[in-house]
Amino acid sequence: MIIDLQRFLETEQPCWRELEERLRRLERTDPEAISLEDLQRLQYLYERTSSDLVRLRTYAVEPETREYLENLVATAYAEIHETRERHRAWHPWRWLIQTFPQTFRHHWGAFKLSVAVTTAGVILGILATLLDTQSRFVTMPFGHAYVRPSDRVAQEESGLTTAVDGSRISFSSFLIANNTRVSLLTLALGMTYGVGTVVLLFYNGVVLGAISTDYCADGQTVFLLGWLLPHGSIEIPAILIAGQAGLILAGALIGRGRREALLERLRRVGPDVLTLTAGVVLLLVWAGLVESFLSQYHQPKLPYGLKIAFGIAQMALLMLWLARRGKPTAANKGDSA
Repeated sequence: MIIDLQRFLETEQPCWRELEERLRRLERTDPEAISLEDLQRLQYLYERTSSDLVRLRTYAVEPETREYLENLVATAYAEIHETRERHRAWHPWRWLIQTFPQTFRHHWGAFKLSVAVTTAGVILGILATLLDTQSRFVTMPFGHAYVRPSDRVAQEESGLTTAVDGSRISFSSFLIANNTRVSLLTLALGMTYGVGTVVLLFYNGVVLGAISTDYCADGQTVFLLGWLLPHGSIEIPAILIAGQAGLILAGALIGRGRREALLERLRRVGPDVLTLTAGVVLLLVWAGLVESFLSQYHQPKLPYGLKIAFGIAQMALLMLWLARRGKPTAANKGDSA
């Protein structure tokens, strides 16, 4: 029984307004981004408002107030007990700063495995180049096996290799298409239960290790960093993420320790694989533009220090984006206190 109606309304109305605001915010928020604390607070406000409605029904109160509470409780009930999958409009910015990084972190184990396989390939490429000079004809593609690094550096710095100058757009298109094709193949080969994905990741690591060792052994480490870092700081992580997606697909096919049917497992990982695929393509488009318009220019046109600094800064931003974006902020956590 309510002894003092006016005091009751003054005490409870802030809770009603908070519930209403949280329901509005829920409509604009990706369900995966809602914290447990927010859900618990929403449930508490719903139960408290429902109790208030029951108490007001036993007391003479304005019809507008009762109708407002009935609508508020009904809306909260529908949101909390919703069983249908909600189809929300796609927001590119939210996807970029929230969905993609969250999906990447959600499958951190698959990414670590992708890195481990590639690292094993890098180690083999390094050892092969150091221990067997003839291995370069197997481990180095694109004609690198037939050119000494110091000779190539001298040619690049002489300014004689300007073939890219007049066709940078077409060259960047070629790079984007080629890198995307390789990455999508790495991802798609997850359908071979991950065998093809692992082979391609390992091979890419071998090539990277062999070429890097060849340049470093010939005293061209600075050139190597200035050449690879601007685009490689994005391109290499993109390929690793493609491998991550392929391994996620392989895990769904294998289904070890899961009782779900195959189609159910594939349906469950499908959205995440598509999200990672879109992210890989986006990263490779940027890497292709950087490789065409920046990486192919060397001293004296562009100082190596500037190119190296650009690559390091770019890698740091990428790591920060993938590691931090989409996480609940302190302010969001405080709302539920």
